[in-house]
Amino acid sequence: MPEPYPYPSGDPAPDPVRRRTLLRAAAAVPAVLAAGGAAGAASAAPSGPAAPTAAAAPGGFPDYTYARTLLTPGDLTYNPTGEIIFPCVRGVYDRLPDPLGRYYLYYAPHDAPGGICLAYGDSLEGPFTEYAGNPLVRNEWQPHYKVSHVSSPHVLWNDDVKELWLYFHGENDTTRLARSQDGIHFTYDRTVLTTADQPDATETSYARVFRHDLPARGARYVMTFMVNRSTDHRDVGWGWSPDGREWSFSAEPLIRHSDVGAVNVSAGHLLHRDGSTYVVYHTDKGSGGNILITELGDDFSQRNHLGVFYDSGSAAPENGRAAAPAFGTDHGVPYMVYEAGERLKGSIAVARGRA
Repeated sequence: MPEPYPYPSGDPAPDPVRRRTLLRAAAAVPAVLAAGGAAGAASAAPSGPAAPTAAAAPGGFPDYTYARTLLTPGDLTYNPTGEIIFPCVRGVYDRLPDPLGRYYLYYAPHDAPGGICLAYGDSLEGPFTEYAGNPLVRNEWQPHYKVSHVSSPHVLWNDDVKELWLYFHGENDTTRLARSQDGIHFTYDRTVLTTADQPDATETSYARVFRHDLPARGARYVMTFMVNRSTDHRDVGWGWSPDGREWSFSAEPLIRHSDVGAVNVSAGHLLHRDGSTYVVYHTDKGSGGNILITELGDDFSQRNHLGVFYDSGSAAPENGRAAAPAFGTDHGVPYMVYEAGERLKGSIAVARGRA
């Protein structure tokens, strides 16, 4: 089972949602058979999106409100492309013997050459300091691969082996795994997902992995990822694993773009609350640029589409798009760390949760 939401040890959590709408087509659908460096200082943003009166979030989750910007490409020393995406924050203060800060924030440029990067800080509201040795993982790692780019870091604390496991893509058709005992120095492990694992797929990337038991499948881990099936519409795919290394995958999407009225959906993140499991994921800006939520149930037998989890604001830094959410708590306060702004033109921001 995933850890109860909000996640302990600082896995970031979302902020007060502005406007919530429930999808009319919220009926459950049967499950498919097969889940000293330069500082990037956080800047307070009084000119950020206004926070309207928040309603209760779907599923009984906290409402989230933009708090501040954490990382902006122009403030970073390692900035090969002027863009960064896909944040993942992990609380390491109770897991590593001598961490650089209480929280490690992983992120990456997407465009070539990309590169898996780290910033660290003592609060989920920042400031975060850019690690001087970025990138931690490059687009060439001999003898394992040489690709145009690597991106979309998701780091899982694997309690079975007391390591941080990094899932990342490069190229867009391949998801890989590397492992670390300190969150900085990684050892390459293996490829865990390619387009060959999905019918007619041209992309399998942006994976996130979670500790979640599915006894009927002999699984203890679940992966979500983006899949493009040659239609230029992207869905959230899923797979399951006994150990986080060997994976089985559903041929059917976990969330199909057409089921929620979107052109593309991506970056699924599992949350657990009140005896049920949910997935939150983002839509492209043409479909609202918001973060949506679907109830799955602990056994993934439901598809109860609940609507908007976080409604992106029209003002900077969101500019109508919030994406790639990751969740956690800091001294009991829930937070969501996410991409704010148009794709490949935005920043990494944090929103604060309110019950």
